[in-house]
Amino acid sequence: MKHKLLAMAIASACFGACAAANAATAPAPAAQQQDTQQSTSTSDQTTSTNPLSPRDKKDKAKQMQGVQVNGFVSSIENSTALKKNSDSIVEAVSAEQVGKLPGTSIADTLGRLPGLAVQTVDGRPQVLTIHGLGPDFSTALINGGQQVSTSNNRDVQFDQYPSSWFDNVVVHLSPQADLVGQGLTGTVDMHTIRPLDKSGPEAAVNAKYIWNDMSQLAEGKGVSNSGRNLNGVWVDQFADHTVGVTLGVDLEDNPSQIEHQAPWGYATDPNGNAVIGGSKNYGITDSMKRNGVLATVEWQPSEFYTGTLDLTYDNFKETQQAKGMELPLYYSSAQLQPGGVVVPDSEINGGGFVQSGAYGNVKPVIRNDYNSTSARVYNLNWDNKFTINENWSVDADANYSRATRHDVDLESYSGTGYGASGGALDTVGFNELGNGMLYLSPSLNYTQGVMLTDPQGWGAGSNVVQAGFINAPRTVDYLANMRIAVERSFASGPFSSMEFGVSNSRRNKTYNIDQAFLTLGGGTLSGGNAVKTAPIQGGSSCDPLSWMGIGPELCYNPFALIDNGSLVNVPTFGSNTGTPPNWKTHENVFTPYIQFNLDTTLGGISLRGNFGMQMQHTAQRAEGERVAPGSATTGNAITLIPVSGSTSYTRYLPSANLIFGFTDNDDLRVSAARTLARPRMDQMNAGLGVSGNFTLLQSTNPNQAFFSASGGNPKLTPTMADNYNISYEHYFSGPASGFQCNSTDQKNSDLCRSGGGGYFSVSGYFIDLHDYINPNASFLYDFSPFLPFTLTPAQLSQLGTPLGIVSGPTNDGRGYVKGIQGTLNLPFNLVSPVLDGFGTILTANRTRSSLVYAGNAAPITVPGLSKWVANGTLYYQHNGFEARISDSYRSDFLGEVAGISATRIEQTLKGGSTYDAQVSYTFDNGTFKGLTLIATGSNLSNKIFTTYQNNDPRQVLTWERYGRTYSVGVSYKFQ
Repeated sequence: MKHKLLAMAIASACFGACAAANAATAPAPAAQQQDTQQSTSTSDQTTSTNPLSPRDKKDKAKQMQGVQVNGFVSSIENSTALKKNSDSIVEAVSAEQVGKLPGTSIADTLGRLPGLAVQTVDGRPQVLTIHGLGPDFSTALINGGQQVSTSNNRDVQFDQYPSSWFDNVVVHLSPQADLVGQGLTGTVDMHTIRPLDKSGPEAAVNAKYIWNDMSQLAEGKGVSNSGRNLNGVWVDQFADHTVGVTLGVDLEDNPSQIEHQAPWGYATDPNGNAVIGGSKNYGITDSMKRNGVLATVEWQPSEFYTGTLDLTYDNFKETQQAKGMELPLYYSSAQLQPGGVVVPDSEINGGGFVQSGAYGNVKPVIRNDYNSTSARVYNLNWDNKFTINENWSVDADANYSRATRHDVDLESYSGTGYGASGGALDTVGFNELGNGMLYLSPSLNYTQGVMLTDPQGWGAGSNVVQAGFINAPRTVDYLANMRIAVERSFASGPFSSMEFGVSNSRRNKTYNIDQAFLTLGGGTLSGGNAVKTAPIQGGSSCDPLSWMGIGPELCYNPFALIDNGSLVNVPTFGSNTGTPPNWKTHENVFTPYIQFNLDTTLGGISLRGNFGMQMQHTAQRAEGERVAPGSATTGNAITLIPVSGSTSYTRYLPSANLIFGFTDNDDLRVSAARTLARPRMDQMNAGLGVSGNFTLLQSTNPNQAFFSASGGNPKLTPTMADNYNISYEHYFSGPASGFQCNSTDQKNSDLCRSGGGGYFSVSGYFIDLHDYINPNASFLYDFSPFLPFTLTPAQLSQLGTPLGIVSGPTNDGRGYVKGIQGTLNLPFNLVSPVLDGFGTILTANRTRSSLVYAGNAAPITVPGLSKWVANGTLYYQHNGFEARISDSYRSDFLGEVAGISATRIEQTLKGGSTYDAQVSYTFDNGTFKGLTLIATGSNLSNKIFTTYQNNDPRQVLTWERYGRTYSVGVSYKFQ
């Protein structure tokens, strides 16, 4: 594939040179653009009273999308222009000036759009939900190039992309045939700046200081309570506007503080009451550092050729110092004391909920943990557009996307002695507060008498003294794609053009995890040479859990103890996740397509849009491992046997988008399409945890057989959907708000020509799901390749069947998602001139879903879906002053959180509102012209992140509070 990319680059350079020579006598593009602008302006003046044909409107739309005006209102209006001029159903956001897209990351930006919601991870927006469906069902593109992921799945973690890189972001809610790499519910297409679309040089620098209102919870290397962000973008054109260059850099250090609780679950006491079973508690200081570079070179030697090369590089590192205490309670040898306060609740096992009480004989585990994530993302896009003549054009492009990630999750344990009964025991009071927090009251002083040890004897089952544990997963993901498309334009008739093309992509992803026990010098319990306790060198008192009632404890740097030999690694080549976790996946996707673009009238109604067909043929292969029977789980004795599987499939994806223009300001959009979401890559893991039951050795029933296993399924096929959308949009006409239309570009924009009056829309959608992947299904499997397993020849002769049941994912689900959405983008000057400068954007989305798996008729809610998602922004802009406040709300939903050993698990997340605000002032003239002073605040409501179980918000599984984040900064646009 790399040789193909190089050949394509050389070929495009040759073609471009030939095109330049062939058109040497043609006018320079800059002159052409100037003539076009002048003729367009004249045409506007002479034909303003005549209605424009759909084709003329479309041509004008293409000229308007690169417009730059001033302020937040310009971002709103340019986004509206992108939405209005689209040939499908989209949501869009546009930069208010070069390098100034709203939000600190693309995740933050996308959370502001109608119908979209983001999930917060470690206090920052990260993963995306579209129309109620989670990140497994959407995809991401940069300038049309498909993106890989730094996670162990396909979901793109959008906080890895700086917002300063992008000119606009378009979210396709309805697909079309020429959209390669489309998702089931939506496709996020991020567009960097095209330098030749600008009329001249532009440059901007943005800098800000960031801090959190909570005091620093955990000290340590690589973290603090303050940070900074510095980014800049430079755009220029050379050689008579035939060569354009964009350069951008983004340097960010973003801190967060996390008050974290992870209850173990809720046991049932002898009286049938639900009671807290234990809890892992931290004070965490988190620092996310990101360094990104953007470069674009665009070459247009003539009107017959345009070549564009885009390069992006992002180096992302997140560090967490986590200090705290884990308290085993009911699920340990601790004793629940009588006299607790019980809240009656007949829905909980016929009993109630123990709201407060006390435990005796508690043996806490003091935690000094460290987590880090290092990721790098590279993107290369090479696009070549050839205009053969006025009717034919060719677009050939190639893109390469690569992501690498390495995590280190280190746990270090200390306590008053070895084992659950060794050392001092504590009496701990507890109180379940109304906001979900577990408030604890220990009685011992944990700055004295604390040592390195295995306080609960967790390592005894592995024959070691486990004074800590290390998970170190590594992920490598790369995708290469080549596409060629041919377009035939028509000067008359119902079709404006026909496009056909073919794309071929190849993707490989590898996931490996290293795991090790931290012991006190090695040795085994059975051998009698295991050291059970050791002194802590270099420890000091800290207070990371005062917010939940726990007093000071002994804190230390675990890496220093590894360096001085106090803590020693003992590898564990098995895994405490059941299935051997290492895997590889390989995919080759061949995609031909054809699309017809409509541009005509039906009576007095304009009609535009497209219809077409995309075919996807996929060949996939997955590799994994299984543990050989009888192998040890620690040391070097383990034997791993490779396992693999493969499949191929073809899917046909028809699509149609029709836009009926009743007036210049009223559109009805209707779309229907078949879409797909490929299987999660971790679910395609071919690894198996195989076991044998000798009591069923002679059974011939595969459902009750000797063999059974759990694992992934390399033969998974995509979740399919028939996707229907309808949207009515009314665009208001009225005077532009908050700025003046002075420059030529501004006067030719949608904003200034049509008034920038905002819009109202109401839409509905229905997504019919089939072949939905059930993550916990059971399916028949032939275990013949595993024979003889542990069977002797005599036992082998008695084996009733080599078939058995594997617990894992399969395509046996079906269901639907349906919803309705309303958006109002209203400048208040349409209501009264007195309110000029004020405006609001309001969106609300109501979604319902049903999902049924084979063998289980009871429907469930689709994971990731919130029944309600709403966003509201109130803004004011006048004479350089801007102020806005935003509220983002989503109801409870089933989402993914971090599980054991760096895995991902699903839990119900509690919804709520998050408030953000920004105030700024821009100097429009004088010495400081181009300078903007900015102050922002995020999470102003100090929203608590909570997950819970059994549909009972009191049974909390994760509780986190992040505090409020503020920043002050400056932005300077060079004039």
